[in-house]
Amino acid sequence: APCPQWPYCRKRCSYCNFNTYVVPAVNEAAVRTCLVREAQTLLRLSQVHSITSVFFGGGTPSLASPSTVAAVLEAVAGSAHLPAGAEVTLEANPSSTSTSRLASFRAAGVNRLSIGVQSLDDTALRVLGREHTAAEAWKAVEAARGLFPGRTSIDLLFGLPRQSQDAWAQQLEAALRLCDDHISLYQLTLERGTALAARVRGGALPAPSQDLLADMYQTARTVLVAAGFRHYEVSNFARKGALSTHNLSYWRADQYIGVGPGAHGRFMLRGEGGQSREARVQTLEPVAWMREVQSQGHGTRSRVVLSLLEQLEELLTLGLRTDEGITHERWGHFSPQLSLQAMFGEPGEARALQQEGWLVLDSGGLRCTWAGLAVLDSLLPDLLWQLQRG
Repeated sequence: APCPQWPYCRKRCSYCNFNTYVVPAVNEAAVRTCLVREAQTLLRLSQVHSITSVFFGGGTPSLASPSTVAAVLEAVAGSAHLPAGAEVTLEANPSSTSTSRLASFRAAGVNRLSIGVQSLDDTALRVLGREHTAAEAWKAVEAARGLFPGRTSIDLLFGLPRQSQDAWAQQLEAALRLCDDHISLYQLTLERGTALAARVRGGALPAPSQDLLADMYQTARTVLVAAGFRHYEVSNFARKGALSTHNLSYWRADQYIGVGPGAHGRFMLRGEGGQSREARVQTLEPVAWMREVQSQGHGTRSRVVLSLLEQLEELLTLGLRTDEGITHERWGHFSPQLSLQAMFGEPGEARALQQEGWLVLDSGGLRCTWAGLAVLDSLLPDLLWQLQRG
């Protein structure tokens, strides 16, 4: 699953600490050439035979031209098998998604959109530093649904400063009138160094209590499940089977290749005779990244070979985020010697968490109950400690 990153934005949102850049002009032809070359190099190194999904993230990849998306997809298809039905997602901002532009992305090979709506309230959008209004978000999602029916996802944030439980319930009702078959909900996190965190820390804006955040999450789950959505991952809801193939590949600890400034990857270097999985991060700064791609074919800044323990830690941390959890088969793929049952079925932390109603270990595998999913971060330290000892 290749993940090309477009690192540029027109404006930095007040809550964002991603690797994004606001620049007066982008030399798109140069960036395109480098994205293509890096994709080819890394696919050759991995010797992946078949691609299940491609995800254009960012930054704001909908600011890139459709010809850039087409060129990257062509490079991917030229280096590995890209089946006709493979999921190709583009992250888009409501302010850069006219119908004609979206149609051009579809012609370039995109077949799924993820739209950063974030809020359907104009005051909240201003606090978040978003470029678009609620009306523009409605228009963008409606246009997207016309072109990508059943394959348009929206992102919403909750836990905004001054947001009440009632206001959040109204947001959800509005989102249900607007949305297609996939919704991603994220709790707003106040990241160090962001403008919004500074305003909250300085007392200009109040932060919501932990109890209110828990209630908002519970409300969202209740409302969306009642509307026919499956809560298939901590932050993600889908109906009519419209799960994100690409994101599922992360949570199942499949291989993925990060292309572009600051992109992350996890894959085996079969092209170099490698038998072990590597965690790779590409150079963050776009100009430096381009220089490296031009000189050596890729801009990998760090390469770390993952030990078996590190791979199992990732599998546990990511897999327990999903409603299917970690199947016996998937665990066995990483750990043929020591079964899931042998690791977590004996007396110890995991057994205690099962008895307390947070976890289930049965013929399907290891997974959280709904109560456990809501407090997953507090369960993981005990499970990781048991894994390290085992």
